[in-house]
Amino acid sequence: MPSRLRRRFGTETLTERPEYALVGIIKIPESQNSPGRAIGRRVVFAVCALFFTAGVVWLDRGGYRDAQGNELSFLDSLYYSAVTLSTTGYGDITPITPGARLMNVLIITPLRVLFLIVLIGTTLEVLTERSRQALKIQRWRNKLRNHTVVVGYGTKGRTAAAAMIADGVKPADIVVVDENAAVLDTAAADGLVTVRGDATKSDVLRLAGVAHAASIVIAANRDDTAALATLSARELNKNAKIVASIRNSENTHLMQQSGANSVVVSSETAGRLLGLATMTPTVVEMIEDLLTPDEGYAIAEREVEPSETGGSPAHTADIVLGVVRNGTLYRIGDSEVEAIESGDRLLYVRRGPADK
Repeated sequence: MPSRLRRRFGTETLTERPEYALVGIIKIPESQNSPGRAIGRRVVFAVCALFFTAGVVWLDRGGYRDAQGNELSFLDSLYYSAVTLSTTGYGDITPITPGARLMNVLIITPLRVLFLIVLIGTTLEVLTERSRQALKIQRWRNKLRNHTVVVGYGTKGRTAAAAMIADGVKPADIVVVDENAAVLDTAAADGLVTVRGDATKSDVLRLAGVAHAASIVIAANRDDTAALATLSARELNKNAKIVASIRNSENTHLMQQSGANSVVVSSETAGRLLGLATMTPTVVEMIEDLLTPDEGYAIAEREVEPSETGGSPAHTADIVLGVVRNGTLYRIGDSEVEAIESGDRLLYVRRGPADK
């Protein structure tokens, strides 16, 4: 009864809606097949249906007679099935010779079936698209776990998603939340699942599966929007890693209080790179290389191998930049990490796929 009242007065949340009502809000990328292949599948299905029907008629041929009262041959059964499935019925012009009937089956009927496929098949596809999308949304919601939610798919969000994919994250494990339909079309074209709505609202984030997400990227265009989205996300998921981007450094403390694990100040970071580029442009080039996982070098994190326990981070086979111990990052040279301990994670420089 409460859910009926909420639907009646328009207070129903998105997560309470049935899947068919979410079509257009949630968009799951479609596998792109060529039109020729799609029509080819339909033709094969039509031919199979034709021969199956002909077999059924031929097995029961004792109950059929032609206009001359003769028992049907298999060709007669095939002809009968063709004119029946094509809904043409019996006209005043009827082929009476085997050659004419064979031509009708092999040439006329396939053309008629092709016409029906083009005329009716497309209409049926449009009518069933909404039901098919609803089933896909239902399956998607049931198995959505340990994914990454990207709030905002502008330049920052799009670059973050591209970096994750280049680092091995599957596009199916990334969900984009945004209000801009054109932006979501771009995300869908990139193979990502999209949810249309305001990310500061809890029901929109629930629809994106924030409660079951492993990580959340806040890439909103405004700092106040980023703070509200972070608060809502942290309320839904106490354990997810939240990474947020802001424009003004004075909002860093606010974002951390809102629940962000890491805060990136985009304006200051760009400013530092601009300043470095005026004096040492090659340093900026190397930094960009390190931030591009799919080529050159990249910064990565890995577990400590048993053979490395007790040794110095500087003596490992990789170029180690830092050690993560109990969630805290220590730089190389800090006294706390003179020796590697079991359970540590190493922040190191690895070669990208292009250089492996």
